[in-house]
Parts: sequence; C-alpha cells; structure tokens
Amino acid sequence: MIPAAAKDSKLMTESARLKIEAFRTELERHNRLYYVEATPEIPDRDYDRLLAELQRLEAEHPEYDSEASPTRKVGGEPIDGFEQYEHHLPMLSIDNAFEEQELLDWDAGLRKLLDREQLEFSVEYKIDGVAMALIYEEGVLVRGVTRGNGIVGDDITSNARVVGGVPLRLQTSSAPSVLEVRGEVVILNEDFARFQAAQAAAGDEPFKNPRNAAAGALKLLDPGEAHKRSLRFLAHGVGYVQGVSWPDYLQFLDSIRNMGLPVTPGAGKATGVAELMMTIGTMMEGVASLPFEVDGIVVKLNRLAERERLGTTSKSPRWVRAYKWERYEAETRVLDIAIQVGKTGTLTPVAELEPVEIDGTTVSRASLHNRDELQRLGVMVGDTVLVEKAGKIIPHVLRVNEATRSGHEKPFTYPEFCPECGSGVQQDEGGVYIRCPNPNCPAQLRETLIFFASRPAMDIDGLGEKLVEQLLDSGLVDGIPSLYRLRESREELLKLERLGEKSIDRLLAGIEASKQQPFWRLLTGLNIRQVGQSNAQVLERAFGTGDEIASQSEEALSAVDEIGPVIAASVHHFFASPVGRNLLAQLNQLGVNQGTEIDRSDDSEADSGKLSGKSVVVTGTLARMTRDKAKQLVRDHGGKASGSVSSRTDYLVAGEKAGSKLSKAQGLGITILDEDEFLAMLES
Repeated sequence: MIPAAAKDSKLMTESARLKIEAFRTELERHNRLYYVEATPEIPDRDYDRLLAELQRLEAEHPEYDSEASPTRKVGGEPIDGFEQYEHHLPMLSIDNAFEEQELLDWDAGLRKLLDREQLEFSVEYKIDGVAMALIYEEGVLVRGVTRGNGIVGDDITSNARVVGGVPLRLQTSSAPSVLEVRGEVVILNEDFARFQAAQAAAGDEPFKNPRNAAAGALKLLDPGEAHKRSLRFLAHGVGYVQGVSWPDYLQFLDSIRNMGLPVTPGAGKATGVAELMMTIGTMMEGVASLPFEVDGIVVKLNRLAERERLGTTSKSPRWVRAYKWERYEAETRVLDIAIQVGKTGTLTPVAELEPVEIDGTTVSRASLHNRDELQRLGVMVGDTVLVEKAGKIIPHVLRVNEATRSGHEKPFTYPEFCPECGSGVQQDEGGVYIRCPNPNCPAQLRETLIFFASRPAMDIDGLGEKLVEQLLDSGLVDGIPSLYRLRESREELLKLERLGEKSIDRLLAGIEASKQQPFWRLLTGLNIRQVGQSNAQVLERAFGTGDEIASQSEEALSAVDEIGPVIAASVHHFFASPVGRNLLAQLNQLGVNQGTEIDRSDDSEADSGKLSGKSVVVTGTLARMTRDKAKQLVRDHGGKASGSVSSRTDYLVAGEKAGSKLSKAQGLGITILDEDEFLAMLES
C-alpha cells in the first residue's frame, strides 16, 4: 500500500509538470504571435512575468528540464569557442543583376534551358543581415551554423538558440526527420537605434549599421551578451531535408511558417517576366516602410523541381538572381515635420531636413509614411537621422541616431484636424492611415486632379502640377468635370501667367483626346481607394461599363478573380455613393468614355449553368487540363473562378500537390472535388 505522503508528493510533482508544460505552451504561443504573426496579445512586462514564473518552476523541478524550453531563449553558459561544421549542402552566394536588362536576359536563358514559354518566380526582399542555417531533427533544434566559406561554417548553436523567432522545437505533430532552414539574422532598425544609444552612453564606439552588430553578436562566446542585441531570424531558404517535400518555394514558406518559423515578409509570386518587373517595382516602393535594412530584391524560380533541373555553378545556383541597387546614406537633422494631405485624404508626415547631398542629389524632404511609422522610428524635431537613397527608391529616413540627442528635441503631435480644411480626421478601421473625410478638401482636390491628368491615369497632355494649381487658384476648375468645360473659358485661360495660345491649344486638345481613353484609365483616375491600373483593367474586362459595375453587389465584385473583398468593398462604396454617381453622370454627359457593353449573347447557357452563382477555386496540378482551362470551364458553366479560398467559396477543385489552399478549404468545410468529380459534375 502506497503511503498517503508519497501519494501527495506524486500528485504535487505531476501538478508541477502540468504547470510547466502549460507555461511552455503559452510562452511558445506568445513567441509565435510576436515573431511570426506580428500580432502580440500581451505587453512585454506580462511576457516577462510568465517567463520568470516558468524559470522558478523549472528551478524547483529540475527533473523536467528540457532543451526546448522557452527559458533557454534568454542566454546560457559562455562557451570556449566555436567548432567547424561542414554543410550537407553548400551555402552558395547569389549572382547579382544591377540592370533590368540583366534580369530579362537571365529569364530568356532559363526559358531556353527549361523549354518553357514563361516561368513562375518567387519575389522577396534581399535582407541585409547575416546568413544562418538552422537544423532540426524530429522537430527539435540541434544546430545553428554560419555560412562560413559556403562549405564549412561555425557551429553557433548556443547563440542561435537566443535569436528571436527561432523556435527550439517546431510547432507541429508531424515534424520531418531532418529539416534545414536557411535565413538571415537581423536587428530591426528601432532596436539598433536603442543599442547604438546604449553603446554611446557606455562610452563604447557604436556599430555603424545593424548588419555589423548582428555579425558581431553571432561571434560572441557568451549567449547572454548575444541575447542583449535583440537579434531576429527571418527564413528564406530550404537546405537539406529528410521526410518532407514541397512542390514549390512559396508552399515551403507557408509550411515552415505553420511550424512556427518567421519567414521573409512580403514574399510573392510573379508569372512571366512582365509581371515580374511590375512586382519588383511595387516592392521597391515599399522598401521605405520596412523595419529592417534591405539591399535588393531576390528573384527565384518558384518550382523546386525546375531548380533541381538547372542545378548550380561552382559559385551560385542558376535559378536565382539578386536584383540589387547601390545604397547611399547620409546623416542630417530634422528641421521640422509637416503634414501633407494626399488625393485620398491621407495625412502623411514629411520630415523637412537640413539639406544634404546623397548620390549627387540634394535631399531636403523625406516621407515618414504614417503615424505608426513615425512612432516606430521615434523621430522628433531636432533629431539627427540617417537618410538612405537606394536605386530608384525615393529618399527615406532609415533610423534615428539616438546617441546624438541633446534633450532639446521636440516630439511631433499628430493633428486631430485636417491642416488644409479643418475637418476632423479619421483613422481607417483596422488600418494605419489617418484621413481627412472631407471630399471637398482643397488638398485632396489638388492631388486628385494632378493624378487624374497623370500618365498612369488619363494621360492628359499639357496638364501638369503647376497648371493644375493655377487653374484651382483662378477658380476655373473646381473638380474633374470642370476640366472638360474649360473650352468654354478660353478667354479666362489667356489671362493666366505663362499660358499662351499654343499652350492653351495643347491643353484643350489633350483634354478632348482623353475622352476616348480606355475605360480602365478613367477607373484608375477616379480616386477609388485600392483601385490601380491592374485592378481597373480587371474590372473593365469583367463588366465592360461603369453602369454594369454600379449594378453589382459587393459579393459579385469580390468573386471576380484578382479583386477580393477589400477592393470590392471600396469599388461598391464609390459606385453606390451620391458623390460617385454624380461624378460619373456628369462625365457621361460630357462625353467621357465609360466603357463598352460586353456581348453576353453566348453566356445564356452559362447564366443558367450548373455552376451558376457558385464560387470555385482551382488549385494544384491537373492531369487532363491546365488550371486556366478549368477556370474557363467554371465561367462557361455560370460560375465565378476565384483565386483565393474564403468562406464564400463553394467548391475547391484540387489537383496533385494542392498545398495551402486545400488545407484552408478543409478547415472551412468547403466541398472539395478532384478533377474527375469536377468534370462529372459538369457533364451530369
């Protein structure tokens, strides 16, 4: 018979084990929310309390010690030195391309080697960090290794364990037997600014940039000291694996992200070189708002089988290029912070800088983007800041040099009222932008007219920024429709400064010619939020005319491939609003092209087809047809071929290697069809 005291002791021990496991699970969840999802639920102090309680319990019950415990993320015993480790697969460098033509030539060469008309690429930022490989066995981190010379690197497992975002065990019940994930160790700009300030306060020589600080941290023999530098890991590559495979790179990223690993943010897909160049341009525009430093964009073949076919040279893989730009930096002082009101009413903070020369141009202003970015950077009037100009990217503030602060700097208070018209400002629901809601705000009108006349929109010859301001100041123009009535005001136009007969003729001819521009250009220029050139062209192809778009429900708009719920809500709001309806009616009366009705005489069967009113997503590799052909069959039978799975999806047609869309559809309880079932349903 077991004594009562022994029973009580066993129960207490089991209770402690359960508590320890619960704390570990909770802390792992918060680590994932913070590093992977970027949606933390608790403040740092509450996280620290949880961690401290777990440390106390583990100290009282060393029998439950675990190398995978979150407490092992905060340091460890110093080591004597690093051992060498030979990579199972070499960590090769990447060939660079500095001009667009180099990328075009590379694409042409790959298509020839693979005998393909167009290729599918992954596109991601080239993070300026320190390369590191993480090796997991049965889901547990066993090794962290530097690149070294590409063949042999340093075993820095002790430091890898304290890098933020590196899970000590993968969050999956079916971990591969071996998984090597490669990526970059970085220090976020805001963390680096604090680290620099701490170095200066201690009388140390501050590191020049985050990469040097990160590289130095990984070489430290004391993991506790490395932990103090707020290192983070971002995964961007697959190394040696056993027991798992993926059809393409983007599915690999989805997979490891689901295992709890933070992946390179903003990675996307581009099919064909034209879409690739467009995607690169869009990503370059977003560089200024990234929280870490980048020095290019990495383009890779997305399909892993094609990578295998191409192989590598002695120095680098054939299937990847880094589209890089030269980076130029300079320090200067923030003289003031002003607010600029844009065409959609967005209030954008702009740093007025002490003029400084960067790469042969004088920089005196830099956008701070939005209130959240301003707070993240911590910029104050009087601060010394590092300004970067890289390639075609406009100058932007990289970070504050907190070490130079004198105490006389002044924080900037975001306005509660529009500085142009005095209206109370509003923040986007669930968004970061703060806007002036007044559609008649003079600043919005000015920016709207400038954009409406610009090359991406109506491309009106002779109507530039200066002339728009003159027309507004003179009262000759008070909105888009008044542009098309200027022919009646020729005498008043002649009274404007620096505007002669030839300039007026050119302006009026340009306005008249714009009436015949394709409808998608008008859609682009109408200042509908979320609608750019690409989405405008999709809408014109789908509906033909403004009247047809106006007659659609929000659900019908969102069912269009490439539109989705966010854009659909914005389009529906514009076409349903009195302002939008009145604007389109006036432009119609003035003869501005609003599209051509689509001949749907062949669609009568489709309207009453077997998929009428149904939303269908096609994914994976089909055996008897291409995905595009399957989507056309959906449309031919009255359905909507959507590109993304949502609660409104009726069917998912899944081929081989369906990937994440299949998993999401299963989670939502959506009816899943294989290729044969799909065709049988259409033929029944």
